[in-house]
Amino acid sequence: MDWQRDGKDWPHRERSRFVQAGGLTWHVQLFEAGDARAPVALLLHGTGASTHSWRDVAPLLVQRGYTVIAPDLPGHAFTGMPPGGVGAPQLGLNGMARAMQALLGILHAEPTLVVGHSAGAAIAIRMALDGLIHPQRIVGINAAVLPLGGLAGPLFSPVAKLMAAAPLVPRLFAWRARNPAVLERLLGSTGSKLDPAGTALYQRLVSHPAHAAGALAMMANWNLPQLARDLPRLDTPLDLFVGDHDRTVPPAHGALIRERLAPAARGELVVLQGLGHLAHEEAPERVVAAISPSAGIPQGVRA
Repeated sequence: MDWQRDGKDWPHRERSRFVQAGGLTWHVQLFEAGDARAPVALLLHGTGASTHSWRDVAPLLVQRGYTVIAPDLPGHAFTGMPPGGVGAPQLGLNGMARAMQALLGILHAEPTLVVGHSAGAAIAIRMALDGLIHPQRIVGINAAVLPLGGLAGPLFSPVAKLMAAAPLVPRLFAWRARNPAVLERLLGSTGSKLDPAGTALYQRLVSHPAHAAGALAMMANWNLPQLARDLPRLDTPLDLFVGDHDRTVPPAHGALIRERLAPAARGELVVLQGLGHLAHEEAPERVVAAISPSAGIPQGVRA
């Protein structure tokens, strides 16, 4: 996507910078707490999203004393597609984890807290498992960590690979997504209700062929079965936030993920009542209150 055209009024544009790391040109937003000793929170968005997903969460975490780093994932929004296109290692889970480590190295950042939404939670867990980061805590919001069940699971990656490899598919998807009714159905399938500003930002993203290509390529290269097998080795506390209206990742996955963890990594299971897959965009105050509790704000139901 073109920064001057597509990003001219991007949320928190003044916080944006472009960084070369790991063979990629990254778009990163940096929210400084004003204290060089402030703990660092790394925010990782999910497939098909971007830094805009954290537009309300990031300033609230700064208010709680964090310096916040929020990048666009490879191939998404304003971060470039890796050399090699669809088959590039940086689009797979392990490769994306290493690419993110390279970015953090250039930024000289060691996150104390990592918050990952959906596939972003999978990246955070993979990084911790591989010793690429050593945070005190990971928070997974509607974490897409377990493989899909039923017939869809075994077919998902091969179908995504076919779609991502066909040059016309991203263009066709983006063309269809320009129809407001199509976007409405797409967002409705998440179980979330966004405000007009949030909807308009997703419209801009999904109607751009390059962004659509990046999202499809990421789905084509994902390896959740291996991550699921490795979960018992995680030694970083993992809190799982589950929107009980999520229609993208089954809410039951939160408890299933927690059961696979070693006791040392078994953090809290927080049920966000009335919220869908994009819970942090629907109710950022509630989500941040659950991440960093503050009196007087409903935080969700802890299990």
